[in-house]
Amino acid sequence: MKPNQLHIAQFSSHLFWDAKKSDIDFENNKEYIIKQVLEYGLISDWKLIVSYYGLKNIGIIACTLRELDNKTLSFISLLSEIPKEEFRCYTYQQSTPPHWNF
Repeated sequence: MKPNQLHIAQFSSHLFWDAKKSDIDFENNKEYIIKQVLEYGLISDWKLIVSYYGLKNIGIIACTLRELDNKTLSFISLLSEIPKEEFRCYTYQQSTPPHWNF
């Protein structure tokens, strides 16, 4: 998919509640977009980022993220065929874990 064919309005409205949607750039903010879709997106959002970035690039970017919940980590590890141990969020977990770890 070409960059001019994907628009932020195509994503679920709840994904980018904490950012000004007009300021989101698909190249400069790809880590933010991928993290939001991985953790809070619907299957339609997932399909959009896979068609735009590709599964390999999503896996590489997810490896650099500081935090992902356990389900998301398992999901992207399985699909990208990258071992969990190579993800930054797996090797550098919080020293004080949250009270509820769902």
